[in-house]
Amino acid sequence: MNLTTEHANGVAIVRVGESRLMYPLLSEFATAVTQLIGAGERKVIVDLSAVGYVDSATIGCLMDLYRQAAAAGGALKLAGVQKRVETMLTMTGAQNFIEVHPDEPSAVKSFGA
Repeated sequence: MNLTTEHANGVAIVRVGESRLMYPLLSEFATAVTQLIGAGERKVIVDLSAVGYVDSATIGCLMDLYRQAAAAGGALKLAGVQKRVETMLTMTGAQNFIEVHPDEPSAVKSFGA
């Protein structure tokens, strides 16, 4: 899976470099983010700008990661969400929980960084 992680202003940024984020890539993606949260990261951004398609399992996975971050006293936010992915987030109601930002800089700024 094409996944990179970097840190900027105290924020962990996970960039997904896949055009479709769905099974079987979800396991590797979820593990990477879960490890960041487990390692004490409290501000996590998932950059989905390369992702043009997600399925319902992906939405469930994002919601689970959001809950893990919140339970650890942190937050998980999305950046660079394409229209088709945004539609899935809206249809499932996930956007009522997960903050979505148009791009990475605005997502980082939302943490007050």
